[in-house]
Amino acid sequence: MSLQERIERDFIAAYKNKDTVLVAVLRMLKTATKNRQVDLQRLLSDDEVLDLVLKQIKQRQESIDMYSKAGRDELAAKEAAELELLRAYQPQPLSADELTALIETVVSEQGATSIKDMGRVIQAIMNTHKGRVDGKAVSELVRNRLSS
Repeated sequence: MSLQERIERDFIAAYKNKDTVLVAVLRMLKTATKNRQVDLQRLLSDDEVLDLVLKQIKQRQESIDMYSKAGRDELAAKEAAELELLRAYQPQPLSADELTALIETVVSEQGATSIKDMGRVIQAIMNTHKGRVDGKAVSELVRNRLSS
């Protein structure tokens, strides 16, 4: 089952169960996928749908930060609840040990020896493990690995 089909199935179930928060989140996600399909004039692949999910997750994280700084805890809590619902459509993230091992592998494969090679290493990791790693964490770990 494709990610888009899963979203549609979950939307229908949430609608029948009157889960208003999940319905709202999935409705926004469905709208984003539909708009992207119209722009591209074709059906979306799972990777493209995953990109839209990750974009929605990033938007929620930024909103939580902004609301928290502004002292709007009720809105931050609402965004946090939506964020948790969206994370169900994100692939299982790598553990810290798996990420460290992956960085070591990619550094040796790329022949990276200095900070100048950092971009190549990060790009290789992000391309192969889209949605499973946090870009900031990867950047920090790669920087530490290459600077030592």
